[in-house]
Amino acid sequence: MLTENERDLSLLEHIEEYPDATQATLAAHLGVAVGTINWHLKRLIEKGYIKVRRAERKKLKYIITPEGLALRARLTLDYIQNQFKLYRLVRERVLEAVAEVRNTEATAVRIEGSGDVAEICRLICIEQGLEVVSDGHAPVLRIDQLKIFVVWEDGA
Repeated sequence: MLTENERDLSLLEHIEEYPDATQATLAAHLGVAVGTINWHLKRLIEKGYIKVRRAERKKLKYIITPEGLALRARLTLDYIQNQFKLYRLVRERVLEAVAEVRNTEATAVRIEGSGDVAEICRLICIEQGLEVVSDGHAPVLRIDQLKIFVVWEDGA
C-alpha cells in the first residue's frame, strides 16, 4: 500500500518516463482504479505540478512542470531518507538480537520470515560471524514486520 507521497512520486516518474501514458496505463502501473488516478492527476494539476494538453480528439498528454520536477526530486529524497531510517532501525534490532544469541555462545541462527527485513537480518548475521542455517538446533530469529525476536529451541 503506497502512501500519497509515494503514489505521487510513482505517477510523476511514470509520466516522465512515458509521456504518452494514459490514465488506464497509469492505473495499471500503480494497481489502482482509473478513478483513483483521475483524482490524483486533478490534484497534481490544481497544484501546478502537471499540465494537460490535448494530443488527439480523445487523448490527453500529461506534462510535468518545473514545479513538478522539483516535487519529484523532493519526494525522491524523502523516500530515500525514510528507507535509510527503516534500514537503521532494522539493523539496530538485528544487532540486539545477535548480541542476545552471542551471549549463549551460539555460532549459528535460523531466520524465520521473508522479505527485505529477513534479507537484512541474514546479511547482518553473516557480517557478525553467525552462520545462517535452515535446520538444526540453532536459535531462531523470528521476524514480525519490523520486529525481530530471538526464539530458543524450547520455544521461550
